[in-house]
Amino acid sequence: MKPQFEPLSSRSTVLKVLLAGVLLLLVASAAGAQVSGEVAYVFNTYAFLVWGAFIMWMCAGFTMLEAGSVRTKNASVICMKNIGLYSIAGIAYYVIGYNLMYVDVSGWIGSITPLFEASADEIAFLGGDADKAAAVIGSGYSEMSSWFFQMTFVATTASIVSGALAERVKLWSFLIFTAVLTAVIYPIVGAWTWGGGWLAELGFQDFAGSTIVHSTGGWAALAGIIMVCSLICKFRSVGSVKG
Repeated sequence: MKPQFEPLSSRSTVLKVLLAGVLLLLVASAAGAQVSGEVAYVFNTYAFLVWGAFIMWMCAGFTMLEAGSVRTKNASVICMKNIGLYSIAGIAYYVIGYNLMYVDVSGWIGSITPLFEASADEIAFLGGDADKAAAVIGSGYSEMSSWFFQMTFVATTASIVSGALAERVKLWSFLIFTAVLTAVIYPIVGAWTWGGGWLAELGFQDFAGSTIVHSTGGWAALAGIIMVCSLICKFRSVGSVKG
């Protein structure tokens, strides 16, 4: 009996839209200074949304990798853990993380004012106030799209830790750690560089999150492993898995 597959029409449509958006972004990049402020604003905002969606798929890939690295009975828990991870990362970064990373950074940390909020001009513009158009377009992109893009990086950092601590910690303890990582630890490291903090003032440059995302996630994972147990603690001397 031949296996039955669902039609790919809807998936193909999504792929076509994404590819069309990528091509438009490439054209806009090639045009450089020739595009108007309005066009640049639209494409920059669209770029944040599209690249953020791609990063979300990367986290989905981390989930599949992690689920395939554990025992079958724990695969469903791993998937649930990564869904919870993303939810907590988004809430924590919205409540305090973004402001701590980008707002009024004074060398080490930014503002501890709770709740991310777009500029008053952008909110008024989205509400239909055409007089705010010049100020909003002059910023180059929507601040809300920037928050979404940065939030996906935050969740990616937590996903790195998730893979290292698979089958080593309880679900709730990991989710609590995720809240601390995404609300405090990652934003402070990000403020040092992308936020214009002391590392940025020294001329340090981070490309695609090699330090902010991957190094922060790696060090956090190492700290977690040291605190919980080393890899050898998971196995008996004969090689079988404990528990």
